[in-house]
Amino acid sequence: MNPTGATYAGKLALITGSRRGVGRLVAEHILRNGGRVAGFARGESTIDHPGYHHFQVDIGDPASVQQGFAALKKVSDAVHIVINNAAVLTSQYAMIMPPAQAQAMINTNLMGAFMVSREASKLMRKGKWGRIINIGSMAVSLEPIGDSVYAACKAGLTTLANVMAKELAPLNITCNTLSITAIKTDMLAQLPGDKIDAVIAGLPIPRYAEPDDIFNIIDFLASERSAYITAQTIYMGGVN
Repeated sequence: MNPTGATYAGKLALITGSRRGVGRLVAEHILRNGGRVAGFARGESTIDHPGYHHFQVDIGDPASVQQGFAALKKVSDAVHIVINNAAVLTSQYAMIMPPAQAQAMINTNLMGAFMVSREASKLMRKGKWGRIINIGSMAVSLEPIGDSVYAACKAGLTTLANVMAKELAPLNITCNTLSITAIKTDMLAQLPGDKIDAVIAGLPIPRYAEPDDIFNIIDFLASERSAYITAQTIYMGGVN
């Protein structure tokens, strides 16, 4: 049992989209609890901590992901935990959705997670241990108007985790998805507040997510306690 504040001692977590929002919150949580974090993001670092290593990577570009891993290997020869968090969102009716925006969501939200999981699993294989956690969305279940491509990408993320779970299980690597509800971030601020409030009001637990709601589940999925759990999706707030 690790002492308080050392939950992630000896572990390196790779978090995509670590500059802001959920990615930054989770990165800071892991750092507070004894882990090291490698952050992949398009922009410059917003975290100042001796255990944090930042890499400017566009996960929507496979070449950029491979370059990021080449740089990461100079810092660490092991990745223990991956949190596929980075995402872009354009909420728009399908008939007027700009194709470029739709493609950007596919590249980042789905293909980016695939590329990061693919490369990270090669490093996890050496240590015969790993945890891949995809950050999904309530949009998969609620299917809100305007989110056709975003929801489809997040649904694909769940299937990606489930199939990779079968492939990676012999290597003691688990793959699961945490589908979060609305939490107050820059991404959420892009959407009409009254519409989000209406969605939240319809949930069995009708409130916005708090950081600890997310941390509790990630702590479990990233730990030894979840060793027999893979190819699972956890929906927050009673969404199903």
